[in-house]
Amino acid sequence: MNADDLRLPTGYRFAGVASGLRNEPGRRDLALMVSDRPASAAGVYTQNRVCAAPVHLCRERTPSHSIRGIVVCSGNANACTGDRGAADARRMAELAAIGCDAPIDSFLVASTGVIGRPLPMPILEAGIPNAAAALSASAESFSDAAHAILTTDTCIKTASYAIVTSRGTFRLAGFAKGAAMIGPNMATMLGFALTDAPVRPDDLQTILRAAVEPSFNCISVEGHTSTNDTVLILANGEGDPLAGADLAAFSEVVRVACADLARAIVADAEGANHFVTIRTTGCRNDVEAKTIAKTVAESALVKTAIYGSDPNWGRFVSAAGYSGVIFEEADLSLHMGPFLLYDRGVPLPFDAKVASAYLRDNREVELRLTFSLGAGACTFYTCDLTPEYVRLNADYTT
Repeated sequence: MNADDLRLPTGYRFAGVASGLRNEPGRRDLALMVSDRPASAAGVYTQNRVCAAPVHLCRERTPSHSIRGIVVCSGNANACTGDRGAADARRMAELAAIGCDAPIDSFLVASTGVIGRPLPMPILEAGIPNAAAALSASAESFSDAAHAILTTDTCIKTASYAIVTSRGTFRLAGFAKGAAMIGPNMATMLGFALTDAPVRPDDLQTILRAAVEPSFNCISVEGHTSTNDTVLILANGEGDPLAGADLAAFSEVVRVACADLARAIVADAEGANHFVTIRTTGCRNDVEAKTIAKTVAESALVKTAIYGSDPNWGRFVSAAGYSGVIFEEADLSLHMGPFLLYDRGVPLPFDAKVASAYLRDNREVELRLTFSLGAGACTFYTCDLTPEYVRLNADYTT
């Protein structure tokens, strides 16, 4: 989405500046998002037992009714950095609060980048005040902030939505980053949403968690759950909090926003040639459906078959078979795009050249695994595994 197409919620200002964290002159690496008034805030975070200092800080501070903003740096994860990392994350939040004339504990923090390296705090001591001085409510500043959180991404991922309620129309805008170390729950990804709707913190937390499950928790590039995964949402609307049908309308927009941003992450996966949708239906429950879809999505053999345009469907059904979900072969049928390749445990004849052409000629491909066990379903998004992905990640720090 271009900056000119964005309609932003009221009462927010943004900045994205080049502080010098990255060894790339002029590259934006420090973002600020600031609410002009105290906002409700909620967050959902990585489930990795090894998690970054900013994740610990944000968990302490959310949900909340008095958050004023978020500060984000890219190029350094501030993960596995011990007590110094915790102090540095708090100092980042403190610097942002001071620069924005806000209460000292009213900012949240996120970081992304290389693990295990202390933050170069002298750079941030200078950069965060500079970012605060550059704050603006313009779409261009929103775009600058979206650029500043990127690492190996090739493009920004932004979106803007209207929330129609009985009390009028509110706005929600969001942006995210992520291209690798993407493996639920969640994945290296950061996501931020901002709205001018009035929402209670507890409602915001419930809504965000429900929206993350079928979106950010249903994407995978290589299945590597990051130390830094964070999704935050701020709601700074004034007046009585949304309730009833109005709150349901808000919840639906948050769900759509998370789904759109999650798909954008997979579409920008490092080195990927294919965007792959895996749909599992007919399982005993949604948990089993997700388990099967995730297992298929993270199979290196599945990913390389798709990259090579090889309709080697045995890889797809065998991955389902080792997912840990109990089923019989006759319970499963498989479609690859329009082709039914395996029907209730029986392989079907097909034209391998035509099926290969489907994979070769379509960036977006679909696998459908249909079971006869119940009503459980899941839609999961992944990509192929390419030599370019291996190249990018083999020399990431060298």
